Amino acid sequence: MRIRGAIFDVDGTLLDSMFIWDTIGETYLRSIGYEPREKLNEVFKNMSLFQAARYYRTEYGVTLSIDEIMNGVNAMLERYYRFEVSLKPGVAELLAQLQVSGVKLCIATATDRYLVEAALERCGVLSCFGAIFTCNEVGHGKDEPDIFEEALRFLGTEKAETVVFDDALYAVRTAKEAGFPVAAVYDSHEKAQDQIRMLADVYLEELTQLDKIRKYLPA
Repeated sequence: MRIRGAIFDVDGTLLDSMFIWDTIGETYLRSIGYEPREKLNEVFKNMSLFQAARYYRTEYGVTLSIDEIMNGVNAMLERYYRFEVSLKPGVAELLAQLQVSGVKLCIATATDRYLVEAALERCGVLSCFGAIFTCNEVGHGKDEPDIFEEALRFLGTEKAETVVFDDALYAVRTAKEAGFPVAAVYDSHEKAQDQIRMLADVYLEELTQLDKIRKYLPA
């Protein structure tokens, strides 16, 4: 395997931000007067924000529009992304190494663009990426390969040389089934680590493990 392009997830991969998503589904629902019937963080784990908003409407009878729901959730998230969430250890060094090696970088994320841009700009790494692709803009969640394929078209690299960096089992599985090599990034909020290890071409307990990536970089 040779890495000439890289597609990065954001939450749980670049940013230590998954704690926010543990309760946001239930917190938002209660804020508009509905009581959750189940652990929504588990239900929403594999959904884009658009899919979650649609779920509120179909399963709970929320009468707000999908755009109103999405705006409401984002308003609750904004403070964290603008002022609080931090990079995971090793991110800045990994991105610098990839750039020095001439690897083309972009982002594929389920989080809305303006939140991602705010956090990565504050953390000093936004300029590393040539483009940001979001599930809402692409119109598909990471349970489908469309966002990875669109990112690949932007990068212009061969699929076999374009690595997807992600922490979530469902996204890792989608990328692998679509033919992408995957560098799985450990995050404590993803419990299916054994399955991820089996699927991934590279498994990173920490992004500080640069030696696991350097051997695949162009000379």
